[in-house]
Amino acid sequence: MEKIKIQNRPFGPFPTMLVGADVNGKPNYVTVGACGVVSLKPMLYISLKSTHYTTAGVKENGYFSVNIPPADLVEQTDYCGMVSGKRIDKSNVFVPFYDESGKAPMIKECTMNFLCKVVQVIPIDDFEMFLGEIVAVYVNEECLTEGKPDPLKINPMIMMGASYYDLNQLLGNAFKAGLKISEGK
Repeated sequence: MEKIKIQNRPFGPFPTMLVGADVNGKPNYVTVGACGVVSLKPMLYISLKSTHYTTAGVKENGYFSVNIPPADLVEQTDYCGMVSGKRIDKSNVFVPFYDESGKAPMIKECTMNFLCKVVQVIPIDDFEMFLGEIVAVYVNEECLTEGKPDPLKINPMIMMGASYYDLNQLLGNAFKAGLKISEGK
């Protein structure tokens, strides 16, 4: 199979997340693909453009939420990435909920939510990467299998290029699927 060199930019696939923060006393959300695991500790990163409205709320409050929208929220998710909270009030796009700390809005319609406390900010070009300690995790009860979050039930969206996709099937289990190769040696 021959490799073809293409444009040098990140195409994905990336998980599609909605980041939430209170800005000027109101919930605001922005769609991001720049979000992920930092280490085996309960820590996530998000990367937001320095000029984003949500960025100001994260900096002001020191907290953010990471919300996993299911595939049926593609229109609302895309909308939150298309319009700026500076010009459009996005507080009514979703039903917000807060845990007892009241630090950042989480989205009731999303199947899984993480509340994170900012522990470090790293400026990168015209973006800011926020490292956040996960202080609470919420998941819809119907998205659990044997007490654990089930990705097929959570039904997250994946962003690649300028398109969204969902998950269709389980391909294998981590640290088990590769055993077939090591057993053959």
